[in-house]
Amino acid sequence: SNGSAWELIEAKTEKVTPSGRLLSIHLRSKTKPLDVTVFYAVYDSHPVVQKWIAITNRGTAPVTLSHLCFESLSIAPGPPDVLQTSGFYASQPREVFFTGRVDDTAVLERNSLTGEGYIAMNGAPGYTKRTELAGWGDGVQLMYDTDLFPFERALQPGEMFTTAKSSIAFFADGKGFADPRWVIPSYTSQALMKKGAGYQPPWIYNTWEPFERGITRGITMDLISAAGRMGLDVFTIDDGWQADYGENAINLKLFPNGLDEIQAAVEQKGMRLGLWVPLAAISTKTAIARQHPEWICQDMHGKPKFTGTMEGSDAVMCLATPYREVAAKRIGELIGRYRLAYVKVDLTTVFNAYGESPGCYAQGHDHSSWAESLERIYEGIQYVTDHIYRDHPDVLLDLTFELWGQKHIIDYGLLAAGDLDWLSNVDDGVPGAAGPRQARTLLYLRSLAIPAETMLIGNLQAEMASIEDRLVTAMGAGPLFLGDLRKLTAEQQDWYGEKIRWFKSLRKDVPLLEGFFPLGNWQQPGAATWDGFARLSRQGEGLIALFKNESHLDKVIVKLPVYPDGTFHVRSAMTGRTLGRQTGEQFRQGMEVQLPSDHQVEILEIRK
Repeated sequence: SNGSAWELIEAKTEKVTPSGRLLSIHLRSKTKPLDVTVFYAVYDSHPVVQKWIAITNRGTAPVTLSHLCFESLSIAPGPPDVLQTSGFYASQPREVFFTGRVDDTAVLERNSLTGEGYIAMNGAPGYTKRTELAGWGDGVQLMYDTDLFPFERALQPGEMFTTAKSSIAFFADGKGFADPRWVIPSYTSQALMKKGAGYQPPWIYNTWEPFERGITRGITMDLISAAGRMGLDVFTIDDGWQADYGENAINLKLFPNGLDEIQAAVEQKGMRLGLWVPLAAISTKTAIARQHPEWICQDMHGKPKFTGTMEGSDAVMCLATPYREVAAKRIGELIGRYRLAYVKVDLTTVFNAYGESPGCYAQGHDHSSWAESLERIYEGIQYVTDHIYRDHPDVLLDLTFELWGQKHIIDYGLLAAGDLDWLSNVDDGVPGAAGPRQARTLLYLRSLAIPAETMLIGNLQAEMASIEDRLVTAMGAGPLFLGDLRKLTAEQQDWYGEKIRWFKSLRKDVPLLEGFFPLGNWQQPGAATWDGFARLSRQGEGLIALFKNESHLDKVIVKLPVYPDGTFHVRSAMTGRTLGRQTGEQFRQGMEVQLPSDHQVEILEIRK
């Protein structure tokens, strides 16, 4: 920008939330008909620089963007021979010279001698992201993909395109609040979450498993009674309530009186209703599919694109068409009609998590090529959610991994568009199934880079043994249960209610998103070893969850090297026993915890 190719038009600063400042530098190209504004945001108490770019076509002809990099830094925390790199949500070791892709939402580079380093966070959505660690320790570039799913974006005269956001966070291992386990959760929860740091996670029930599309009025009424007794907040009817995918008409064979009585029963128990909706995969019997077949995605052979669903083979509508306006209106009307607190927005949009070809090859849509359709469809998702939030700012929108197009994916692009992500469908229907241990694996590997409570990890079933494992696993992420609640005894329902009310009280008092610390054998939880997690505020308050698994241990050492100073009361939330006082120094050095013999799990409540 200091060279002869650019003219500085303006530079200004302004306040931004939460508690930060934004610098915008407006430049004009002397060689091309483009204005470029570069934005830098910084936030109080966060050692992070956030950046994005806006590009405006000042010319009279369209301009096409490609090979678009929105952050490029010659940065390294030391010489190449001392560097260590981690990809996959900054949790898995990689070589210093590598290309990060769909699951490399955050890439970490540290000096192995000093523990200093940075984490580069790429906000491009899904498969469109690409992060380059340049050379052997020469720096980092955050960009859109250029080869496998190449970025392309046409700009019409006068049109502006705003890139995804990057964040570069600085840390120092083991140095108090400079440790990455404090730096990143605090920043992502306060600056990147849609609802902000004041968000209080509801306890959500969902009917999908074991009922699937066989959910009925009678079953639902029985489940509502149990869910209310358990202290849950949102009762969600998954697939099956609707007559056809893509319309709001009710399946009157399963719900002969409609959903009004369901809503009334849910609210009478102190809960709010939630519903599952498909976004782009809709029935060909719907009016919109019949009236506008030209809005259906096309494959490379010019054939309409269909996807397999539980309803059968359904059309995939292209969100780079006016269909996005219809979808936003449909979902918005559903929210208003039933006072929904939560919507699970699901199924294929741009990519398919199970291997169907991505994107759209149709002519006449708001994309000039297949490559451009990838970005434009993600923009279509953002368009839909923006319009819903405009009319219903308090609703929780869950953009599932199937909608975002990759198994178990969650990234900053998704969090820019929605509140939550149904991250996975963990099998939990029979003894010996994947269950809570695999759910915790998903949580632990993403917990450094992603706010824990934005991850909804289905499908833990509340009646499966042990119910302790399932309850406390749910406390680590966005709390979510499925299952046949009718199989729980009254005593078990009351036990859930007691523990859930305890957690809500703790969560109301303590900002648990400020620090997440996996414990024990967290990188690969197994049956023969213990694992766990600590969720803490910067005051040192919160909870520590410890899972015995089949280790047969009666005690473990819990060590948190960056615990804050202070004196703390420690109480077992499982037994109710007070375990005494501990200092921050004792937590840092390692504290022996006696595991209760009559419980599979221990929860320690820690208060000043």
